[in-house]
Amino acid sequence: MSAYRTEYQRSIEQPEAFWAEQAQRISWFRQPHEILGFDRQGHARWYGDGEMNTCHVALDHHVAEGRGDQPAIHWDSPVTAGKRTLSYRELRDEVALFAGGLASLGVGKGDRVVIYMPMVPEALIAMFACARLGAVHSVVFGGFAAHELAVRIEDAEPRVIIAASCGVEVDRIIAYKPIVDEALTRSRHRPEACVILQRDSLRAQLNDSDHDWQALVADASPADCVAVNARDPLYILYTSGTTGKPKGVVRDNGGHAVALHYSMERVYGMTPGEVFFSASDVGWVVGHSYIVYAPLIYGCTTLVYEGKPVRTPDAGAFWRLIEEYRVRAFFTAPTAFRAIKKEDPDGRRLEGHDISCLRTLFLAGERLDPPTFHWLEELLSVPIVDHWWQTETGWPIVANLQGLEPMPAKAGSATLPVPGFDVAVLNAQGEPAGIGEQGSVAIREPMPPGCLAGIWRDPQRFQRAYMAAFPGYYLSGDGGYFDKDGYLFIMGRSDDVINVAGHRLSTGEMEEVVGSHAAVAECAVIGIQDALKGQVPIALVIPKDGFDGDVTALERELVALVRERIGAIASLRQALVVARLPKTRSGKILRKLLRNIADGESYGVPSTIDDPASLQDVHEAMVAGEVGTAHRAQQSG
Repeated sequence: MSAYRTEYQRSIEQPEAFWAEQAQRISWFRQPHEILGFDRQGHARWYGDGEMNTCHVALDHHVAEGRGDQPAIHWDSPVTAGKRTLSYRELRDEVALFAGGLASLGVGKGDRVVIYMPMVPEALIAMFACARLGAVHSVVFGGFAAHELAVRIEDAEPRVIIAASCGVEVDRIIAYKPIVDEALTRSRHRPEACVILQRDSLRAQLNDSDHDWQALVADASPADCVAVNARDPLYILYTSGTTGKPKGVVRDNGGHAVALHYSMERVYGMTPGEVFFSASDVGWVVGHSYIVYAPLIYGCTTLVYEGKPVRTPDAGAFWRLIEEYRVRAFFTAPTAFRAIKKEDPDGRRLEGHDISCLRTLFLAGERLDPPTFHWLEELLSVPIVDHWWQTETGWPIVANLQGLEPMPAKAGSATLPVPGFDVAVLNAQGEPAGIGEQGSVAIREPMPPGCLAGIWRDPQRFQRAYMAAFPGYYLSGDGGYFDKDGYLFIMGRSDDVINVAGHRLSTGEMEEVVGSHAAVAECAVIGIQDALKGQVPIALVIPKDGFDGDVTALERELVALVRERIGAIASLRQALVVARLPKTRSGKILRKLLRNIADGESYGVPSTIDDPASLQDVHEAMVAGEVGTAHRAQQSG
């Protein structure tokens, strides 16, 4: 482990020298000399006197260096039967022209722009155009409810909104313009203009303050890149908060570009010119970092996919894309492969596809459960790399570094801390937890470049949410433990640890056991209220497609399996078979919502939910299974 240990220790012991070297690898207008500083809260800020432009780093620089004819974007849309490829030169020219159009609407350095778009090339063009002008973009996932969009408009106070006329799903078309109009009636802030990309699937009726994208570009002159300070914000990305008000995570320009460039080489093992495919959405941090910015900052080709892992047209969609575009590294969430495994448990859809181009499969966004890890390991002949990071960090905290020194994988572990991240597992007293002892995962300051610069217009919330619990540490909100080899195991959010008769148990560990059953495609374990033990766990289970066994017998087998593997103290009371689980659009199971249903508490349908009808399915299963307060509330109601 000499190569990894040497690089990691240097990044921790000599952070300024280490990140000064990494900064030399991107293009600057003015090279930074003040490498590391701290804000009033004692949070690390990087490259304070450097000047650059993220759009220039990702596009103009590569064109000038001879990469102009290389594909920058492949766009593939099975839901519209559309395909398009843009070279670096073509993308730069379209971005410059659209930036000129935005400038004609008054958008300049420091102004905010809200982007409400589906997975189309114009979403990336809009983001880069904002960066080119030094404006701050805030991308809101296309299709978010009007109320949630209004909250973000009020907080960011954009000068302009950019939206598409519609989004296209597997079985429906979502009209975006009425959602934007309703959001504007709810918001106290009114932007000066809206720019609408008209899509053939559904064209929108424009108002007097609306501008057609194509008409705006037709009258525009190309805009040059505006020099910004490295610490100036590039974007605001809203993530859920415990107060109900979303937190606007702020990302800076300089540190972000340096960190993403470093990660493409060290974490993902990429070489400029290769194709990188991240099956996410530009509305999430994965989309920001590894669809839009990192691949192009590093000189790779990015694959933009407007489709699903299944039903567009089937569970072989990813294999078709990897083969067709000669993808070298593929990154998605574990839930995508659980959906594929459910529909195609034997992996037959892979047959007939030549994916010999694929070098590595990366998974993140939620815990990669060992059953899914082993299923993929048996199906594919490439390394399966679990890695862990957050919206707040913007790039991986813990990973198996494919471009430095790949390690033997361990199912359930994201492997080792990435250089720059001084990761600790702390007990309730703020002391380092022992080997194998679960605690709160935290990162010691200074955090490396690329991490959040703060919460938009709310420094107190930043301090309160992340820095107050353990002074000198960033609190991740996840729980986990280190094993004897230094591998980190993330077991889920800290509030997914339940207390059964005084024993703290991880629901993630129980999910691992339940998910190992041959008939189970996907599962969630939650803790519900119990008068005697405080909390007891229950499992919600989705069987694999084609399962025709006895449901009652399966539920008994799962209860017995947890008792056998973990012990009687786990006290898994029951397992319920359900048709689907409520998830966000990014694939995360809404466990807190499941607990609310089980405990008979009131809840709202979150804007991030992918399938609202799944809540009714779960509620009916809990009532029928006489689960906790859900059943009693139904009886009394």
